[in-house]
Amino acid sequence: MTTILSSLSGGLSRRSFVAAAGGASLAAFAGVGRAAAAAAPHVLPPLPYADDALAPIISAQTIGFHHGKHHKAYVDNLNKLIAGTDLAATPLEGIIAATAGKADQAAIFNNAAQTWNHTFYWRSIRPPRGEVIPAALKAKLETSFGSVEACKQELAAAAVSQFGSGWAWLVADGGKLRIVKTGNADCPLTQGLRPLLTIDVWEHAYYLDYQNRRADYVKVVIDKLLDWEFAVKNLA
Repeated sequence: MTTILSSLSGGLSRRSFVAAAGGASLAAFAGVGRAAAAAAPHVLPPLPYADDALAPIISAQTIGFHHGKHHKAYVDNLNKLIAGTDLAATPLEGIIAATAGKADQAAIFNNAAQTWNHTFYWRSIRPPRGEVIPAALKAKLETSFGSVEACKQELAAAAVSQFGSGWAWLVADGGKLRIVKTGNADCPLTQGLRPLLTIDVWEHAYYLDYQNRRADYVKVVIDKLLDWEFAVKNLA
């Protein structure tokens, strides 16, 4: 993995970044595991479900644009930006670590982090079915937030209150679970936190289906689509 910036928030060390990235189930989703990410150029990971599998909560049209246009553009731009550089064969999380906080490499960071964030988002949600929160995770949620419902409310508040584009995350911070939000392309990896689940609140994630009603989109994603079992994998 490439050099970790000493200027990262909280003085993030190589070890803490590796722990956060490794715990985020990078190997669990196609195309973003270290072996796949080491290959250049980076490729757009396939969705873990059909375009229409989240309908009517998220339409096939939204998925088509979001995954096939926006996500793909981040991957394509990243490949162009790193071509012929020392980062050309670097795993995705290594690129994020090496470029975070560097103004002269902001474009590379933004496209790398957005590639990572989106792949993580697709795995954070799944086709609607009955909610299943594994017992081990439920216990941790209750310890950290008081109840599962309190966690959901805090996650929704973070997602709705994020000014402009960004993300709301359930993360592990040592032995405690927390809710954090990040703007634009930022992600918890650069803060030494372990992402468990995320909600994308960039407008392209919901505007075709919900227009300006971000709160409606956030609520139904939390109630119907979050994959709590994926969160458990990221705790391992």
